[in-house]
Amino acid sequence: MARGSDTRQRIQAVARDLFRRNGVQKTSLQAIAAELGITKPALYYHFASREELVRSIVQPLIEDGEAFLREQEKRTEVDQRALLEGYFDFHFEHRDLIVLVLSEMPTLAELGMIEIVLTWRHRLAELLFPPTPDLAQSTRAVMALGGLQDCTIQFPDVPREQLREAAVTAAVATLTG
Repeated sequence: MARGSDTRQRIQAVARDLFRRNGVQKTSLQAIAAELGITKPALYYHFASREELVRSIVQPLIEDGEAFLREQEKRTEVDQRALLEGYFDFHFEHRDLIVLVLSEMPTLAELGMIEIVLTWRHRLAELLFPPTPDLAQSTRAVMALGGLQDCTIQFPDVPREQLREAAVTAAVATLTG
């Protein structure tokens, strides 16, 4: 059993690398199999399609995002700064995968990720401005959340804590603007 899981992880690692270099749409399962030194049928044993393989790679991002949201939604009181810090941390931890996903908009759409992200942002806006944010508040929430995500990607060489402080401070200013 561990061997199969090990092979799945190797396939995912190689696929991530090829997807980053060539794009999801331009990376065939044959290319992944060749890079691994296995046959295409062996790859099909673990993943029935490229979509299934891509989904398996982004699933941890989806699961972690949902877990973050559920944890925030359980709170009786929301501290905007703490929520934004957690949101920054989530994106920082997943930034390599987020870059891959963002560079593949057609793949995002196929996997339903666009709807997921929009739903997450709506849920977060309701937490930041309860009970129901008006248009101005929703707009500020989208700007703050999108800006935090973008900062984790835009400044890869800035130390995490320095970037976190600057990005979260800017996001808080956007919310209170």
